[in-house]
Amino acid sequence: MNTAAPIQQRMPEKRQPILNAVDRVTELCFGLFMALTFVGAVKAVTAGDDAGRKLFFAALGCNLAWGLADAVMFVLRSLADRGQRLALALSVKREQDHAVAVRILRDALPKSLEPLVDDAELELIRERLAATLALPPRAHFIRDDFVGALGVFLLVVVATFPVALPFVVIGDRTTALVISRVLTLAMLFVAGCALGRYTGAGALKAGFAMTLLGVVLTMAIILLGG
Repeated sequence: MNTAAPIQQRMPEKRQPILNAVDRVTELCFGLFMALTFVGAVKAVTAGDDAGRKLFFAALGCNLAWGLADAVMFVLRSLADRGQRLALALSVKREQDHAVAVRILRDALPKSLEPLVDDAELELIRERLAATLALPPRAHFIRDDFVGALGVFLLVVVATFPVALPFVVIGDRTTALVISRVLTLAMLFVAGCALGRYTGAGALKAGFAMTLLGVVLTMAIILLGG
């Protein structure tokens, strides 16, 4: 009877999300705050029979513009971060003095991680970089930059709807405003919970903190006349 050694199946590599939880939550909250501020502060469009539609499209246009600007900044920030990492790798690879190369790597470490990494570990990284056959001379845009930018744009724009849509579907503007703010605070609570779970700060604590921030912003808008 032939016995064959078990074949080790290579687990498929898990693809990292282009936008992590912090990116998603912060962009969503940014869109919510933008729409909330716009809805609370703009009174010029609240006159007439189609006031709700005017306000909705005004808020949507505002977040479309800011979503586009934020998406462009995401692409540029991604390219800059990649360029910085590439410049570090090239500096280490080209440095002939091993001690200097290790010092360059140490200087690039976050202060909180510096005591946890010794020079022997950094030397291993230096050796791997030195053995790399070729590195691109400069950073280039990649597909994930634009996919991430699209995600940022959609998050900011989608945040408009729970804030502004009640003014379209509900005739009474006071009732619509109350529902709009309640929906916004509920979404901020959920977003805070997600952020707290991701960072380890505690889901409920972060959810209530984010909601409190929304309440403070809403009160500020009301005091300013919104």
